[in-house]
Amino acid sequence: MRLGQESSLPVTTGERHLKVEDVQEAYVEQKDRLLGGLDTTQRLLGDVRDFNKNEWVVRYPTLQETDSNSETSTSRRSRRSIRRSLSFADDPDSQTDVIYTPSHNGSVRSVTLAPIADAEESAEFLGGSNLQQDRPGGNDDDRLLPSKCGDFSILRLDLKLGPSGSSTSPTALVSHLERASIAKLLDERIGSAIQHMEKLRLRITDTSSKVLVTGDLNAGKSTFVNALLRREVMPVDQQPCTTAFCEVHGASENDGVEEVHVLKQGVTYSASDELTFTRASLANLESIVTDNETGVQPVLKIYLADSRLPSESLLNNGVVDISLIDAPGLNRDSLKTTALFARQEEIDVIVFVVSAENHFTLSAKEFLGTASNEKAYVFIVVNKFEQIKNKDKCKRLVLEQIKELSPRTHDDAADLVHFVDSAAALRPYTANPAFDDLESSLRSFVLVKRSKSKLQPISTFLSNLLSEIDLLAGTNAIVAQSDVDRAKDDLLRSKPVWEKMKNSREALEDALEVVEETGASKSQERTKAILSTALDRVGQGRPGVDHCLSLPAYRGLLRIWDYARDVRKVLLTSLDAAVKLAEEEARSTTKAGVTKITDLGNEHLPQGVERSRRVFVPEAMFNVRPGKKGGLNDRHSSTAHAVVAGGVYNLGIGLAQRSDMLDTSFSDVFDFNHHLALHFGSGEGDDNESNPTALSVLSVGVSALTMVGGKVIGARGLIDGAIRISDLSANDTARSWVAPVIGAVVVGATAYFIYRLPDTIPKTVGRRIRASLLKAEENATGAETFINAHAGRVSRETRKVLRLASWDLRERFRVAMEERGREVREAEELERNALNALQFFHEVERRSGVVREEAGLLGS
Repeated sequence: MRLGQESSLPVTTGERHLKVEDVQEAYVEQKDRLLGGLDTTQRLLGDVRDFNKNEWVVRYPTLQETDSNSETSTSRRSRRSIRRSLSFADDPDSQTDVIYTPSHNGSVRSVTLAPIADAEESAEFLGGSNLQQDRPGGNDDDRLLPSKCGDFSILRLDLKLGPSGSSTSPTALVSHLERASIAKLLDERIGSAIQHMEKLRLRITDTSSKVLVTGDLNAGKSTFVNALLRREVMPVDQQPCTTAFCEVHGASENDGVEEVHVLKQGVTYSASDELTFTRASLANLESIVTDNETGVQPVLKIYLADSRLPSESLLNNGVVDISLIDAPGLNRDSLKTTALFARQEEIDVIVFVVSAENHFTLSAKEFLGTASNEKAYVFIVVNKFEQIKNKDKCKRLVLEQIKELSPRTHDDAADLVHFVDSAAALRPYTANPAFDDLESSLRSFVLVKRSKSKLQPISTFLSNLLSEIDLLAGTNAIVAQSDVDRAKDDLLRSKPVWEKMKNSREALEDALEVVEETGASKSQERTKAILSTALDRVGQGRPGVDHCLSLPAYRGLLRIWDYARDVRKVLLTSLDAAVKLAEEEARSTTKAGVTKITDLGNEHLPQGVERSRRVFVPEAMFNVRPGKKGGLNDRHSSTAHAVVAGGVYNLGIGLAQRSDMLDTSFSDVFDFNHHLALHFGSGEGDDNESNPTALSVLSVGVSALTMVGGKVIGARGLIDGAIRISDLSANDTARSWVAPVIGAVVVGATAYFIYRLPDTIPKTVGRRIRASLLKAEENATGAETFINAHAGRVSRETRKVLRLASWDLRERFRVAMEERGREVREAEELERNALNALQFFHEVERRSGVVREEAGLLGS
């Protein structure tokens, strides 16, 4: 016998007279299957809960109607599905069209992306197949979509923002929370569902059955209970008098004693433990119920003896222990109504008493709407029906309302909906066929059809819970598949770039090193070449660079000293110009290197990475701030005064501005040491200038004569002539003409010397400048000479700029590669987690189908 299949329990009059053994056998079979389904579903929910905590943040979906909700009749017949717009509470703005198909047995996905479902449906129609026929249970024409497809009830996250909240919709309220907060709330909701299933399990294993008699205020609930008991036990009045939950049991459960037990708050009731209750007599029941002004609804256990036969008595029926609960009216106040709602999970059967005069009030509709989520069937008693004149209209209106509130109750209205007058049933010796039929139907509903009365609520709860699990798993499977696709797209985009960057990292490092070394070496070599050429030209008495400076004009013998100073300044200025020329070429070399580094960046940096915003300003090179320590500009350097062309502050203040280099000496006019070395040495000028000695100063005349005579007849001939002249001086005749001759020679030599001064002074000055710049000072190395020092300085400046540009490119490359690596790792992790989640949610759907099949819920 399968739960929920109407064919297994046909609604006939003969059903009420089935054997007790047959009833118990069918009930036990259903009970065992539901117990197994509850246990399996508990484990399934526990796995979902653990997965939500430890591996995947389960998303909370919301399905809303779409504008394209209209479907063809063929589509509805074939799929039994409906189109919805899927979004999630943590991201309500992102919506996707899906096809929602409540599962029969888990073999079909409950939620599918609309394009995929439409494609599958088109393929099925083109192939001439029918999904309904291929699907197990597809011939169940009575199975309809729920009125609120895709909405949650058991796992609903119903939040309230307080009085200031503008919306009371659960979806609107939940959407204000973050994903982690929603997952935590869902975890708590799943925990509540697991706890509720524990209570349901206890209810199934409990041999007793609880029947709750409830309804609107003054609907006649207590009168109806008295009529069932055939005794006036419950107090009845025109004013609301029931302020407690009165639970009526057979006296056999209390050793045959009729009495009232008033349960104490906060302790678990036990009939054998008087510490858990207070005894009272039946005579005091009315005062206990009607005089309660404490505001707290007490619970009363009323034990009554029923002498009727088991076939007539509801309490002593011989099958199960039944208790009747007379509850306060629904609309007394919100607190008591809430308390009544809280007790619903302990109720097996709801007997709802409604007044034929008032029909269903708002409180009644709210109660039945909530109760129908768990209990598909509700036994409805329309009381005070005999007082209604137009009985047909009353029946039609009530049944229409029942159809809307509890469709399954309406389908079985012949057994579950009764129009009676309970007060008439208490009249002695008066036949009341309507109430007799009601009592017989209630006995049948409670005893013979326990699958409906006791097990059907659990079956309905389990079926609804599995549908919500399917919805949760199906929507999260879509999210997981979307994450898998997104991760693959990210990997396709990022991983090749990352691999390329890893492979080209060393090549980039080598290329940058080459650019740095090439630029620095080229600047150094060019500086050496330019300054060497300039020094050679200065040593020859010419400016160090062409088209820049020219020697000053010779202004006569009287201003010979100024001329020598002006020549020295021009030559020094030309050397400064040569330094600037070398720096300009270094700027060009550096600019080319920076351009090359930029090209390397464009080649190796991936798209999307911001390029360097640094702008190379060549004019900023070689501008050293005042006070910067180290290098050639350090005031304390041992070579600062010998080799620094740019001075301490700037390049424009160089050799030509240094007082020690501008000092003019007699050697600038006539370099005795140079001429001595030239005539008496190796015949080559000495580049190393030495200070004049006393001997050279005393031999000025000899040197001058040597210079003039050496030019004419040579040094040895001059000495021989001097000896001969000394011999002739002994002769008086010769003495008379030797003096005029010597005087003429000296005058001629002096005239020649003066005449050649404009040509010899530049060479002499240039030679001395060159010699002073090429020699190293004391404690200084050869690398600190004028040429080497400037070459090193220019090379270092070029290397510094290129290294800065290279460092910037290296840093951007490193950051970009780390970013791509992080993207790859995140995408790989996302893919792993999403694939794991996809597999998990598909397994949840499969296990849900297995539970449906094993618990007999395929048609529920």
